[in-house]
Amino acid sequence: MSGPLGAAARKTLAARKPPWIRTAPPSGEGWRRVSEVLGKYRLATVCDSARCPNKAECWGERTATFMTLGRTCTRACRFCAVDHGRAGESLAPDEPERMARAVSELGIEYAVITSVDRDDLPDRGAAHFAACARAVKEANPGCRVELLIPDYREGEIEVVLDALPDVVAHNVETVERLQGFRDARASYGASLRTISLVADHGGGPMPKSSLLLGLGESRDEVLRTMDDLRRSGCEALVLGQYLRPSAAQVEVVEYVAPESFDRYAEDARARGFSLVVSAPLARTSFHARRGFETAERGDARTAP
Repeated sequence: MSGPLGAAARKTLAARKPPWIRTAPPSGEGWRRVSEVLGKYRLATVCDSARCPNKAECWGERTATFMTLGRTCTRACRFCAVDHGRAGESLAPDEPERMARAVSELGIEYAVITSVDRDDLPDRGAAHFAACARAVKEANPGCRVELLIPDYREGEIEVVLDALPDVVAHNVETVERLQGFRDARASYGASLRTISLVADHGGGPMPKSSLLLGLGESRDEVLRTMDDLRRSGCEALVLGQYLRPSAAQVEVVEYVAPESFDRYAEDARARGFSLVVSAPLARTSFHARRGFETAERGDARTAP
């Protein structure tokens, strides 16, 4: 993959989405059922808030990624469509119970919970995040829980890990050189530290991270990021194409070919990642259950 392109080339690329970047509109009974239950329990999902391209498929399979801590993020990353502001909404103490009921009603066996960043809260929302995970697990014995967390530090992350999630993900988002696309309060080093804290939690959850490609990174930079993640103890890696949610976000620099994603998957497996999901439309929580079960069985290293 090449480095950054000129402005004219970027505009041409953004205007011409390749044929492998295609998604179907939401439809079918499964999608309607998920939409109905989410409305009933007044729950937010990152599927809607971040304008995820996989919403139709995930909702059609009666799964969704719940978003806790409100709908307003206190950070403003330049690639993200989630609403942002200086402070978020008041936390709803009954949200964990509502989330657990929704999981039960939808028959979800692998629940993914993420959140906005809440720098305005004393613990940045860690205790509430943990309460959601604990409620889902207690009300749904046997249900696996994956958490996609902010860059929690020492003194914050312990309460989340004590909720006994099966997977804990935190995304470095992009290579070190391009971290300026993230909010100034985020950093490459802080993200690696969060992943290390998860990995160092003895007998704890699988540490996971994700990279968005097509922001102008080079192949060497992606490989260096893989190495840094492995040194931090990361076991699961997701690589997907950055897709500009709206004109308010940073432009796409390059649409990475599926063959390049396949090659990156080989590179990641060679570095010892136990789970690799690498495809243009891959996202941290997309096919999360399939990927976890594949890694747990140990019969393959690349999830479908």
